Amino acid sequence: MVTDQQVRRLRMLVNREKNREIAAAKAGMSDKTGRKYIKSGKLPSEYERKRDWKTRDCPFEKDWVEVTGYLEINPGLEAKTIFEELQRKYPGRYKDGQLRTLQRRIKAWKATEGPAKEVFFPQIHKPGELGAFDFTHMKELGVTINRKPFDHLLGHFVLTYSNWETGSICYSESYESLSECLQAALWDLGGVPAKIRTDRLSAAVHKDCNPKEFTVKYTALLKHYGTSGDKTQPGRANENGDIEQRHNRFKKAARQALMLRGSKDFNSMDDYKLFLNKLFAQLNAGRSTRLDEELAVLKPLPQSKMDTCSTIELKVGPSSTINIKHNTYSVDSRLIGERIKVRIYAGHIEIWYARKKADAFPRMRGDGRHKVNYRHVIEWLVRKPGAFENYRYREDLYPNSYFRMAYDQIKRRMPKLANKEYLKILYIAFVEGESKVDHAIRELMKDGQRITAPAIERLVADMDGTAQKIPEAGVNDVNLKEYDILLREYAEEVASHA
Repeated sequence: MVTDQQVRRLRMLVNREKNREIAAAKAGMSDKTGRKYIKSGKLPSEYERKRDWKTRDCPFEKDWVEVTGYLEINPGLEAKTIFEELQRKYPGRYKDGQLRTLQRRIKAWKATEGPAKEVFFPQIHKPGELGAFDFTHMKELGVTINRKPFDHLLGHFVLTYSNWETGSICYSESYESLSECLQAALWDLGGVPAKIRTDRLSAAVHKDCNPKEFTVKYTALLKHYGTSGDKTQPGRANENGDIEQRHNRFKKAARQALMLRGSKDFNSMDDYKLFLNKLFAQLNAGRSTRLDEELAVLKPLPQSKMDTCSTIELKVGPSSTINIKHNTYSVDSRLIGERIKVRIYAGHIEIWYARKKADAFPRMRGDGRHKVNYRHVIEWLVRKPGAFENYRYREDLYPNSYFRMAYDQIKRRMPKLANKEYLKILYIAFVEGESKVDHAIRELMKDGQRITAPAIERLVADMDGTAQKIPEAGVNDVNLKEYDILLREYAEEVASHA
């Protein structure tokens, strides 16, 4: 059978060889066949007759009206679901191997008679007109900090015209995270686009999770930067397709960079941030030309950043704890019964009282968690040692694993006095310093000695003595007569040279 390639070669050889017979032979066909294709000017494929008839009847013809009925009611139904329903209704009529036939038939029906599919209309992007922001989960990269899994999000910002991008690490899709990440991106960029588009940020951006209305805080943030907000329709992530695509491509680039690095583990958060910043710089290196066009028309930054926190007022309860965003934190017991102001940032929380910052501590992630600092309650807990046994937040009163091991050892030796003895040790940590007590516990464990409050107190006192022992510097008394002799000898030498 002659192929299209042979005929093309024949046509090329006809003009080079002495006669048609030689050209046909070199093209791999007879002279008669060669004459046929040269005369007709057609390729073999153009002679093939298109088959427009069925080689066999469709096994689903009897129930096709029922199949199309399912599809008209719910176009999202999969062929496998319909096939399983037909097998259930008509036992023995359809075999498993006929599923592929139904899939092909449904696919053809959807393409010729089914409902019209949604059309996506490519948009023209203009310099400086639009920036897109969204959060994306980074867990799939498998990054670890000091060999511990680091579950986090990336607040990702992209200019839709130049594809310039940047991002910041965060832990929740909250307004505080949005404000902090978005402002960091704008100051890194050095300007502000005319509009900023967001999606899937109901709790942070839209009032009462209503996409038609921005929150007061987000509106104020946009006003501070002289820009306007743009939002996508619910369930229409494609309307923010630029940022969605950049999510995928950035994470792909990050995976490749981690492979080249040879490790997904970082010594510290700062090392990981440096890795991300270098990756963003590398990706943005090829976008400088279009970025220059954007920078020329971007709006200027305001004089300063807007405060990224949200503020609430709370009254400290009798347990010396407060509840913030469904998590429990302890505060100094002196504030019990007082109304305090709480400033909630993306990564930490500040406690303010009487216009002064009273405390600050890291913000917990998730809901239903608690963090009680023993320094806030220890002064009263040592007076009420019986409360320690069933204290709801008792596990928070072990600063580290060595304190817990110390308590377990004391509990085994003197179970009735263990709580009182441990609280004495904890009080020493409060007064003298946690690191000193931790070191003392380690020393006692290493030497196989019993851990008691007096033993800890002695070791801590020895540490203080060593630390405060300052060597004395000896300074001899000065004999002024030696200076008189030196001056007299100098005067005599000067006189001898006169």
